[in-house]
Amino acid sequence: MKTLPLALQQHLDSGTTTLCHCWRLSRRDGQVRGFTDHDGALAFDSVTYEAASGFSATAIETGLGLSIANIDVLGALSSASLNEADLAAGLFDNADIEIWRVNWADVAQRVILRKGNLGEVSRGKSAFSAEVRGLAHKLNQPTGRLYQVSCDVDLGAPKCGINLSLSIYKGGGAVSAVTDNRIFEVSGLGGFANQWFSRGKLSWTGGANAGRAGEVKIHGLSAGVVTIELWQAMSEAVLMNDTFDITAGCDKSFETCKAKFSNAINFRGFPHMPGNDFVVSYPNRGDQNDGGSLVGN
Repeated sequence: MKTLPLALQQHLDSGTTTLCHCWRLSRRDGQVRGFTDHDGALAFDSVTYEAASGFSATAIETGLGLSIANIDVLGALSSASLNEADLAAGLFDNADIEIWRVNWADVAQRVILRKGNLGEVSRGKSAFSAEVRGLAHKLNQPTGRLYQVSCDVDLGAPKCGINLSLSIYKGGGAVSAVTDNRIFEVSGLGGFANQWFSRGKLSWTGGANAGRAGEVKIHGLSAGVVTIELWQAMSEAVLMNDTFDITAGCDKSFETCKAKFSNAINFRGFPHMPGNDFVVSYPNRGDQNDGGSLVGN
């Protein structure tokens, strides 16, 4: 049971209330944003909660047990601090969120209703919808290693052992021609093999997207022209002469780990795990049915 501050409880008991909701979001880049459904800005704990931001929420429900309690936050992209570019850049992904019930006539009278993280975000040109996940959602996430064919760590992670700062795995260049915010030609990567940076990471060092990054879908080299295609379009315009750094990509297969990186000893998967074809297989006359290993046969 939640215990209310005495002053807030007395306010509720009065029968006439002046209450509103306030949302405090802590973004991935460390910036804190505040929003309220009141018609005027409020401030407490060194955060100003902006009014008329278009924020609203579904009903908050709490049950017994460890089931995941989720609500949805709806909003219009009408605030200078809540816009399409920041949402597209992922700055609000998994942001910490606090939901407060506040007496707008005296903000010292307040109580926190819920803490959690922003989950899946659906956005359009003028509005968005975000799932607010309760703290119990972390109990629904897999922990430990997975028994799977592919590698379970990212390229460059400590358990991987590849140093992505080495020049063989890292390049840099500038945009030389633009198709759109996802596909563009670049200079500075002519010395690398075709597809070397596919599935890698491109980090912008100049231009409107400076400080942001995208995952490379295709790194193509044809007739001396290098083309980069990202999985998702950048939130800001990509222009000629925008600069970037880029790191090699890995598809997490044992063959790539061995041939491309000579790193088979650190492979974090199980490449010889039997698949569905083995499960439904049966012995045939003339096969090597001696009970020995089938790996390499």
